[in-house]
Amino acid sequence: MTAVRYAFASLLGLLFLAAGAAAQTPLRVDVTEGHLDPLPIAIVEFVGEEAAALEAGADIARVVTNDLESTGLFAPLDPEAFIEEIGDIDLRPRFADWRVINAKALLVGRVTIAEDGRLLVAFRLWDTVTETQLLGLQFVSVPENWRRVAHKVADAVYEELTGEEGYFDTRIVYVAEGTGPDGEPIRRLAIMDQDGANPSSLTDRSYMALLPNFSPSAQQITYVSFRDGQATTYLYDLETGRQEALFDAGPSLAEGGQSLSARFHPNGRELAVSAQRRGGHDIFRFDLRMRTLRQLTTHPADDVEPSYSPDGERIVFSSSRGGNSQLYVMNADGSDPTRITFGEGRYFTPVWSPRGDLIAFTKQHGGLFALGVVRADGSGEERILWEGYFVDTPTWSPNGRVILFTRGERAPGGTQYSIWSIDLAGINLRRMPIQGQSSDPAWSPLID
Repeated sequence: MTAVRYAFASLLGLLFLAAGAAAQTPLRVDVTEGHLDPLPIAIVEFVGEEAAALEAGADIARVVTNDLESTGLFAPLDPEAFIEEIGDIDLRPRFADWRVINAKALLVGRVTIAEDGRLLVAFRLWDTVTETQLLGLQFVSVPENWRRVAHKVADAVYEELTGEEGYFDTRIVYVAEGTGPDGEPIRRLAIMDQDGANPSSLTDRSYMALLPNFSPSAQQITYVSFRDGQATTYLYDLETGRQEALFDAGPSLAEGGQSLSARFHPNGRELAVSAQRRGGHDIFRFDLRMRTLRQLTTHPADDVEPSYSPDGERIVFSSSRGGNSQLYVMNADGSDPTRITFGEGRYFTPVWSPRGDLIAFTKQHGGLFALGVVRADGSGEERILWEGYFVDTPTWSPNGRVILFTRGERAPGGTQYSIWSIDLAGINLRRMPIQGQSSDPAWSPLID
């Protein structure tokens, strides 16, 4: 199997001096309401001297435009409407030319190719109403990393205008679904940038791979495979391509036992695992260095799908201990399990938000599936974001503002699976640009 390596050049930020201005009300996009009135922003192709720099500048502006537009918070303007032609980003723009086309913000940039071949990408973000510079940065990288630079520019703009961390310089690992020559199902791991670019396979079609999850470093993933005839949790190192079954060396499961979903502790050194040792499934803590399992739940009912809180102090999981499957929160040592959902139907796949305030879940009731969120302490009402024929495996963006999930639709040849994104308002619903069927997304943290 070919190893997939992620050896990235460092990206260095250099702050420009902003022009002085009188105190004004800052330009700000409300992340809870921006989709109702997205901010008009003009994004100009980044200028450059050489043909290669001009080409990179156009590509970077295109990726930044797509990143910001995909949030539903920004409305990039048609370049055909631009009046002023930007030739030097170090000169103040003619703000009246941008206000007349209703641009509230203006992004301009420059690409320079250094003598050593590196790309120097500088940009300025302007408020056209107050005529002030909001942001000025420069990123330095090798040319092949131009996409990462573009995502970092989009992250910087997003953070400046919303006050929240961006999520564009991230990756998504998922299950690419297909059918073999004899009609057998094929499920292999794949990875791509968060915008669908640069897809590549991580595993081959000789065995099924399911339910991937990222480590806090974004350099490892866990997944479940049936390659040995039963469900087993594997660890995959994205830099080296090395894979290992977590229960081969050290603790063994009971004969016929299996390990299901596993999620990393925020410290990256432990996992919360749902495993079967004697009878039903329980939640265990697995130490990756010592290769030891510590059992956290002992209830006769199945306890599955654990997910840590961002501080690592608590675990949410689903359990049928109350009858139908519901969501419970316990301390990380297994003490004080408390039920947090009481609605009709069955609740599955809980995932703690990186912000710590909400837990995403799926539920089945009345012949339909739904994607929703509930407060981590169980207070208040749950909010349903989307409902349909089939919904599964939610995963959060690093800033806790967007959720990816598996959506299934009834089709003549059987259920067709695809990955979609939706914001916390339940409005900005978008299908991810993935060729073929796909499922089980997992969103990486921001990449260093």
